[in-house]
Formats: sequence, C-alpha cells, structure tokens
Amino acid sequence: MADIQLPMRPMEAHVEANRCLYCFDAPCIHACPTGIDVPAFIRKIADGNEIGAAKKILEANILGASCARICPTKVLCEGACVLHDRDEKPIEIGRLQRHATDFVNERGIHVLKPPQKKNGKRVAVVGSGPAGLGCAAELAQLGYEVTIFEKSKLPGGLNTYGIAYYKLKPQLSLEEAELVQDLGVEIRCGVEVGRDISGADLQRDFNAVFLGLGLGNGNQLGIPGEKLPEILDALEFIEQIHTNPLHQIPIGNQVVVIGGGNTAIDAAMQSVRLGAKRVTIVYRRSEAEMSAYEFEFEKAKNDSVHFLFNAVPIAFVDVEGHVAGIRLGRTHTAKSGKLEMIAGSELTEECDMILKAVGQEKQADILRTIFPSLQIGADGVAVRDSLTGATNIAHVFVGGDCANGGREVVNAVGEGKNAAHGIHTFLTGERASLPTQPSRLGVASGASGCGLHHPIRAHELEEQWKRARAAEDGGVTRG
Repeated sequence: MADIQLPMRPMEAHVEANRCLYCFDAPCIHACPTGIDVPAFIRKIADGNEIGAAKKILEANILGASCARICPTKVLCEGACVLHDRDEKPIEIGRLQRHATDFVNERGIHVLKPPQKKNGKRVAVVGSGPAGLGCAAELAQLGYEVTIFEKSKLPGGLNTYGIAYYKLKPQLSLEEAELVQDLGVEIRCGVEVGRDISGADLQRDFNAVFLGLGLGNGNQLGIPGEKLPEILDALEFIEQIHTNPLHQIPIGNQVVVIGGGNTAIDAAMQSVRLGAKRVTIVYRRSEAEMSAYEFEFEKAKNDSVHFLFNAVPIAFVDVEGHVAGIRLGRTHTAKSGKLEMIAGSELTEECDMILKAVGQEKQADILRTIFPSLQIGADGVAVRDSLTGATNIAHVFVGGDCANGGREVVNAVGEGKNAAHGIHTFLTGERASLPTQPSRLGVASGASGCGLHHPIRAHELEEQWKRARAAEDGGVTRG
C-alpha cells in the first residue's frame, strides 16, 4: 500500500531547501511542539549535509521520521512559514524532514550516541508510545538509566498500532523504538503496570516515574445492534491492518464511518485503499463543525469518500445477525446551541460494515490503580504542571494523551521532553543542557510549546514531594 505522500528526490530536496529564508526569529520553530530548529536542518540539506540535518532533527525529536509523515505540518510549522505573508508556497518542511531522516535510516547511520557516563539515577517510564519514547530518549541523553514498561507485545504505542497504514508503516515505528534502545534505554514489553508490577514497586526501585499512557478503548454509542460483528472501533480496525497481512483484513463493500475527526478520515481513506466500493462518513453536526483538519477533509473528498452531515445514529439494522444498515436521524443546532434531532426525519443508510470513530475512554481508573493519590481532573486526565509534567506526587510526572486528553503525536513527544527536563531538575536541582541553537534561546521561550527554556523551581518540587510523602499512606520508601 503506497504512501499518501511520496518522498523527495535528492535534487528536489536540494531545490526546496534553498527556497528557505533561514529566518532568525523563525516562527516554524515556535510552531513545533518539540522545538526542532527547522532553519538549521534545512540549511544543512541545502549544503548537502543530510546526516547533519538528521542529527539536528533527532536531537529535538527522536520520532522525527514518523512525525515527518504524520504531523499536521500544514497547520504547525508549514502553517507558520513566513512565505505565507509573501503569498508564496510555504517550505515543505515535513517532506524535507522525511528526506533527512530517511537518508540516515536507510543507510543505518546512527547520529545519536549514548552518553559516556551515567549519573547513577534511575527513571521508570510507563508506556512506550510517543510520550514515553520522547521522555526516555531525553533522559538517556542526560545520563539516566531508563526502563520503559509496555503492556503490548511491541513498543511504539499509537505509532505502531493506531496510525493509518497509508501514512505510517509499523516497521518505522519499531525502528524508532530501536533508536531509543540504542541510547541505552531498556524496553520491557508484555509488562502491564498496575497488574504485573505495582506503582509501589516503581516508587521503591526508581528515583522518578513518568506516566505516558495513551487513551483507552473506543467510546460506545449505546444504541441497538452495536454488538454486531461487522461493527468495529476505527482504531481496532487500523490495529488489524498493522498486525495482519493486508489481504487478510476483512472489508465491506459499503462502509459507514461514524465521526467527524481525523481518525474518522483515516478509517475512511484506509477503507478505500483496502477495496471498499463506497465509503460514507456520517457526522452528527455540520461540515463547518468537523474537528478534522481541512486538508485531511480535502484528501478524503479526493479519495471519493462521501459525507453525510447533520445525521445522528439511532440504531444499527440487524439482518440475521449481521449489519445491513444504519438508521439515522437528521439534526440541527437550536438557537441555544444545543444539537437537536428533527422529528420525523429518520432515514436508513445501507452498509455491510461500520467503523466507529467517536473518541476514546480516558485512563483515569488505570492511573488511580497505579497511584491512588494521583490527582485526576473532572475531565478524566491527570492534573499536571503544563511545563514540567509534575503532578501532585512530586516524583511522578505525566505527559501525552493521559494528561492532555488526546492530541497529536508531536505534542506527546514534546510533553515527554518537558517531563524529562522536569525530572532532571527535580532530581538534581539543575536545568538540563542539551544541543540547541544558542541564538534562539531567547525567542523560543514560551512560544514553541516545548517549554525547554523555562526555569523550573526545584525547591518548590522538593516541597511538593515532602507534602506528598506526608499525605500518602503506607510510608513507601522511594529510591
């Protein structure tokens, strides 16, 4: 199954790199949640130094290769490109990033090296998804011994199991996990924290803990017929594609996808590529209210995906134990802003397969199982300091979907990096110092979203730790 966007040829990359203005106060850096120094790596490509470009990228984002494929660059770095102001086409930053990272990956070139000295401190990371890998890689380069605990058989989290195949092949995700292991990080797969090992065990054996869990199972609609075998959660459908040969993936002739987000778009376009004859996205609100990115919406339309807006599922049509359609009611938005179903507006959309993309469950229960005293917000996600990832348990840090409720992969990597620096300051009282472009130290503060240039108040974290120790029952000894 071909990629939706082809890689650049060497000459094409060279020409595109030479279009860059190499801005000093570069808004593309500010727009990147991991703070990649975009002008610096593009200049290296222009100079024919792809290895140096890849090093610059991976120092900032260990998942730079996958992010080059799946990041919404049109609304992040490319969306911030100053060429927009000149009515010119923005630099194709994502494709240039892929060009550089593919160059080293295809040649087996290791641009990042583990530190020669360890600092003697150990950190546990729960979850090997983007947040966990981002945190672990940063900590490893700071000299920590890091162990990742992953409940699945393979590392990578969402990148391995939950990204549409036409965007990202799981093999690349596994190769990125190997990059993290090459930095000295241990990944223990098939180990579920809260079941196979307790939070108390982690508190005892490690100096700090980072929780980088993703989200849980897909939400249920709670309407009749939902248990029919041809009705799947969209992420379950995508996981099948990542774990089985493509020719073995069952696909209907007429597929209905329920939802209005990027996952719905992914499921629909994946269905088209697997051979579905007609694919329809059903969304309860209007086109203008879809949460999917506009460029993703346009791609789906170009793939002949149909859209049915202002339609809410009422029931699934059951014919001899199999789905034969979906009953819908038309909706409108009342003056109060509330969505209402129009009386007598029911219709039936015929289909033989349905994919639900209506959000995922929060991980509040699992987080409480691991650390009963962890503060969870009303929205079901862990409460944390947005810059450092620190929680009310001062040696426990969080990041990624279990803390932000579900955002982009690059946001998760950035939050993992934030937490790594927060952990480092908490354990040492020092601010971390990793490669960056000195000229941009001032302008990056507060703008890039990665928070790496914000001072962290170590003494305040220490006071939090003391208060947490006093409040917790059992007097667990911490490393």
